[in-house]
Amino acid sequence: MTGLSTVVKGSGPALLLVHGAGGSIQANYGPILGTLTQHFTVIAPDLPGSGGSPKAPGALDLGQLADALVDVAVKAGHESFFVSGYSMGSAIAVTTAVKHPDRVRGLVLSTPFTKIDVATKAKIDKWKALLDGPRSALARYILSLMCSKQYLARLSPAQAEGFAELIGASVPTGSSAHIDLILRTDLSDVLPQVTQPTLVIGASGDQLLSPELGKEVSDLVPNSKYADLPCGHAIALESAMPWARLITDYLKSV
Repeated sequence: MTGLSTVVKGSGPALLLVHGAGGSIQANYGPILGTLTQHFTVIAPDLPGSGGSPKAPGALDLGQLADALVDVAVKAGHESFFVSGYSMGSAIAVTTAVKHPDRVRGLVLSTPFTKIDVATKAKIDKWKALLDGPRSALARYILSLMCSKQYLARLSPAQAEGFAELIGASVPTGSSAHIDLILRTDLSDVLPQVTQPTLVIGASGDQLLSPELGKEVSDLVPNSKYADLPCGHAIALESAMPWARLITDYLKSV
């Protein structure tokens, strides 16, 4: 897999961040990077087709992505590390932990899923279909999925339009491949193999993934802990500081 654009910053134990589909490190973790780097050496790669990373030549594979992320962390000078996965990134994080158990010290999985349900698949299918249309329609749809109803209700029309413009201008070139990976993912047999300390974080106002999907992940990971934030799928936008606190407090306790 072609080299991934990566930022390494901070001090302390190594923490590998894995962002979500159609996102990037800056889009999914940007608001909490400053806090995390106060406690950890953050290793933050953009996945293929996001940020400064080139698209993959073929379909994405969880095992290959896991290997690539381990390679990034080791080249950054860290033989072992914590992993924080967000959304689709949680599937990559889990795969990394199971495939490389001696490398991964602990996991935080935010808005994860074992496999998507019918309701979520319908939303993701529409998201993929809109990739071929006007960016404005895609951006408004993504905004409606990523934020909670309560958050959207507080936005003025001008604010909503501004957010949509930002989303439309930053759609990763690898979005289609990311979405295809979501549709193929099924961690039913993998999650019970996780041996590392694991915190699962759900978002009760999630409009993209059915909220119960996160609890299902927690139920399948042996001895995991579960926490919930009252926000939409875009945790960094709605609940940045509570999210950063959950990640930091948990990983410093294991």
